[in-house]
Amino acid sequence: MTVLARPASRSLVAAALVAAALAAGCAPLLIGGAVVGGALVATDRRTSGSLVDDEVIEVKAKGRTGEVLGERGTVTATSYNRMVLLTGEVPTDADRSLAEQVVGRIDNVQSVVNEVTVGPMNTFGERTKDVFVAGKVKASIVDAKDLFANSIKVVVHRGIVYLMGRVTEREANRASEVARGVSGVAKVVRVFEILTEAELANRAPRGAARPASSP
Repeated sequence: MTVLARPASRSLVAAALVAAALAAGCAPLLIGGAVVGGALVATDRRTSGSLVDDEVIEVKAKGRTGEVLGERGTVTATSYNRMVLLTGEVPTDADRSLAEQVVGRIDNVQSVVNEVTVGPMNTFGERTKDVFVAGKVKASIVDAKDLFANSIKVVVHRGIVYLMGRVTEREANRASEVARGVSGVAKVVRVFEILTEAELANRAPRGAARPASSP
């Protein structure tokens, strides 16, 4: 595995800022010219309709899983271009299936990737560690000059990094490589929608900057 080396101080500061924003639920954070932690950004590869749908889906999913599970478990829904990733913890397989069913019935949801764990809920320490790892992964992706950081969404649960976004195969491979090189990452799971280079070129605004190719 080849990971481009970057100055440590910049990455650590960026990771700390991203982690703080994630923990506090802050507004989008600007690092190195790219917005991190926010969905509504000018260069997002989703349409404006998809952006709105994703926000609505996440709100509805939180409410509906909370209604059916109560205090038995915690499920987090992350939607990207109407593909929903479920993470969290529930006590039984039946609850895991129930969460997927109620989210799958939400308007405009096209698919559900169910990564909910059956078992005890994460401790505060485990959640804090996940937030910090997510910050480090985001900062590393921002630091990679051959990726558009705001085209990739990072979700971390129990040390497993889930990467979402509309990317090319090259970008998917590169982002996975970068994430695997971050300390504290147990595994990387790709939940990407793959675009061809031609599809990406057709979607890019005329005159838009392209990331540099990795050496």
